[in-house]
Amino acid sequence: MTLAAASGLLMCPTCREPLTLADGGAACRAGHRFDAARQGYLNLLGGPQPANADTPAMVAARERVLASGAFDALDAALARRVREPRTILDVGGGTGHHLARLLDRSPAARGVGLDVSVPAARRAARAHERAASVVADAWGTLPLRAGRFDVVTCVFAPRNFPEFARVLGDAGLLLVVTPDPAHLATIRERYGLLGIDADKDDRLLRAASGWFEPVARHRVRARIDGDASLTSDLIGMGPNAFHGVPSEVEATATELAVSVWVLRRPSAHG
Repeated sequence: MTLAAASGLLMCPTCREPLTLADGGAACRAGHRFDAARQGYLNLLGGPQPANADTPAMVAARERVLASGAFDALDAALARRVREPRTILDVGGGTGHHLARLLDRSPAARGVGLDVSVPAARRAARAHERAASVVADAWGTLPLRAGRFDVVTCVFAPRNFPEFARVLGDAGLLLVVTPDPAHLATIRERYGLLGIDADKDDRLLRAASGWFEPVARHRVRARIDGDASLTSDLIGMGPNAFHGVPSEVEATATELAVSVWVLRRPSAHG
């Protein structure tokens, strides 16, 4: 299925009319057309990717980390919050790993992985037969039709709450994953990496206010053991990579420590 998984879900980024998939791409009735890349993804960004988009090296590092099982506990936690969805949107979905794991556990569902990085979208196009890969800016108007998704996931990704509210259905569920202070703490301290803001939880709730209300918070903890290569990849898959990965890295035991926030629109519960 691949790109066909997005049938009926896409919106033209130029005029906001529905996009129809056909002839190796997508077009709207106003005549705007977007060709699918030969690797299978659809680029709806409308311009060059920004400088902070994940690079091929970052995407490769993330793929190796996720393949190692280091984040399996997070995938299991996400799956426990989802009940028989028909459509799933993964914002900032990177390699498509998390969306693919959700689709594995939801055989009737299809999904769209959205990322601003072309290298990430290229990899995500191969992540799952029921997942479509789209290049778009998560901070802008999402090229997606209103009310078409049952679940939106946002794992360490930009949180565009007004747009999440627009594309979710009436009873839609938003899952936001944020790092807790202990997340990769030993690696961050040992190699002087970027810290985690102390007020990040308050900022999340303030930004969501008016659009979503939190209904649950689930903390996920798991030990991560690996060799020096895994430690290097844990550094190289995230924003620290833009500042350079240390040349001398040793095997460093650390911890997956994240929160899965479950949010709904105010009208959807209570």
